[in-house]
Parts: sequence; structure tokens; C-alpha cells
Amino acid sequence: MDVTLTAETGRDAGSRSTRRLRRDGQVPGVVYGLGADPVVVTVPWTELRKALTTEAGANALITLQYDGQKDLTIVKDMQRDPVRRDVLHVDFLRVDRDVKVDIEVPIMIIGEAKEVENNRGIAEQSMKSITVQTKPENIPSHFEVDITDLTVGTSITVSQLVLPEGVTTDADPDAAVVSGVATRFTAEEEAEGEEGEEGEEGEGAEGEEGAEASAEGDGGSGSSEGGE
Repeated sequence: MDVTLTAETGRDAGSRSTRRLRRDGQVPGVVYGLGADPVVVTVPWTELRKALTTEAGANALITLQYDGQKDLTIVKDMQRDPVRRDVLHVDFLRVDRDVKVDIEVPIMIIGEAKEVENNRGIAEQSMKSITVQTKPENIPSHFEVDITDLTVGTSITVSQLVLPEGVTTDADPDAAVVSGVATRFTAEEEAEGEEGEEGEEGEGAEGEEGAEASAEGDGGSGSSEGGE
């Protein structure tokens, strides 16, 4: 489902004008792509936020209306304030429904890696998103990776991602998405376990030696009595 967003053009250049727009709840941006000239626009932040919080997420298809025309777009980039996280600028990329685009799709981790936790390791996500190629209508909102069966020393790779029909990626199929990583606590726990096993073996050996000594003592006593 497309989301329609109305934009305005003809905003003044300059940082002072831009700050005033942001104070008024507007986000400056640009529309580009498909061989057409870039167009400087302004969109209401509240409406942009609504467009990006549908089931499609940040990769929603947005029909941008301005100056009597309509462009099918996706948000290609959003610049945010590093502290307040306010959106400072947005780039809209024009797309064609019948032409594949390169788009970055977030990867979400689900489930709990119990075996990793029990060994005091961590599930380390090394890939937070992945670039895929697909037509605009087929852009996934995200990919899910279940880490329930993850163990220390193993990884879930790109080849194990479930890509919908019509979606491909050029990413290395052997690249790790999430890995079960050992920590110093894992090593300490393994060392404690080994010490415990050695202790049990030692106790067993001492018990056997004691039994042998007892048997020898009983034998010697019997022989003495026999001599008398």
C-alpha cells in the first residue's frame, strides 16, 4: 500500500531559513532519480513520521505530491541530529514499479540463545542490515533471524536468511549475521568445570588407593595369625 505525502517547493536557501522550518515542524529535503532534475522540497514531520511507521517501515513506498505532479518514491536517507535525533534532512529517491532498486533492509534478531547464555557468552550481531535488489512493491520491511539454536563458536550467515520471492542480494553468503561469541567468563567457567572434573577424578583415585591399602593390611594381619 502506498502512502501519499504532500510536499512544498520553493523554500529559501540558507541555514537561518532551514532552522525556522524545523522549528515549525517542517523537514527540508530533496527528490531525485530516474533521470529527472532534483527538486528541493519541504514535508511536514508529523506526516513523514506516519508514512514511515506503517507495516512497511522505513522502506515504505511514498507517493510524493508537489507542484501538481506525483512521484513514487522511497526514503533513501535521513540525516539526524547526533544528540537530539531530530530529522534534519530527508532524501527521496524516485522509483519505477517495474525496475529493481538497491535498498537496505534492517535485520532483526528474535529468540533467545540459551546455550550461549548458559556458557556466559554473547550473541554478537555483526550485520544490522543488508542491501538487497528487488522491485519497489516487493521491498521487505525487515528480515528476522532466530537465534534460539545458536551455540558458542557458531554463526548464522547470509545464506541462511530467508529472502522472499523476487528479492536477491549480492552480499557474501558466508558473511556472519550473528555469532555465538565466547567471553573471558566463558573461559573461566570452562576452567572451573575442568577443575571440578579433575577433583572428582582425584577423589576416585584416592578412594582406590585407600581400598588397596586396606586390603593389603587385612592380608598381612591374616598371615601373621596363621603363623602363630
